[in-house]
Amino acid sequence: MVEKLAPSPLLEACVEKLEQAMLAEQCGAGRIELCANLEVGGLTPSRETIAAVKEKMKIPVRAIIRPRAGGFVYNENEIVEMEQAILFCKKTGLDGVVLGCLQTDRTVDIEKTRRLVNLASPMQVTFHKAIDETPNLLESLLILMGIKGVSAILTSGGEKTALEGKMVLRQMIKLAGNRLKIIAAGSITTKNLEKVQAEIGANEYHGRRIVF
Repeated sequence: MVEKLAPSPLLEACVEKLEQAMLAEQCGAGRIELCANLEVGGLTPSRETIAAVKEKMKIPVRAIIRPRAGGFVYNENEIVEMEQAILFCKKTGLDGVVLGCLQTDRTVDIEKTRRLVNLASPMQVTFHKAIDETPNLLESLLILMGIKGVSAILTSGGEKTALEGKMVLRQMIKLAGNRLKIIAAGSITTKNLEKVQAEIGANEYHGRRIVF
């Protein structure tokens, strides 16, 4: 009996520029997360960059929707700015957007998250590493599983790196089941990807140096 090979995980490359996106695609990335200002964790890219990357890429592209650096508690003006960016991404034909909203107690802001997710439909929506700032990641996961339209969660299991957060990541993957994707992130590179996969066993991984 021939053993069935496990499917290769999807590798999402986090990039800032068109040239980086094109190189990532050539090197085997399965999806692009497009950001600006990665030195502060990634902000909403310019509309020109979004349009240029979408035009050139054959693989799916998701753009981060984050109006400023700092925390993830947003006022109404910032939410409106995020909505405008989401609408542009939808109009441009992106695969999805990446976002996250918290309340002042660092729990998931269900109302604002649902508002943005509903607007983004039918695009895919990833709830980003804001989840790593919440008090209980498994509780946060259950909350996000209850918000229709959230298709993935980007997380390092509440730790600085995916390997440090591997125990929680494995729990999250088991709890999420087929309901949504857990995208493991946090210092994952071409050099340690094999070890990370052996330790965590996710179907999707994310990083700036994940394919080159």
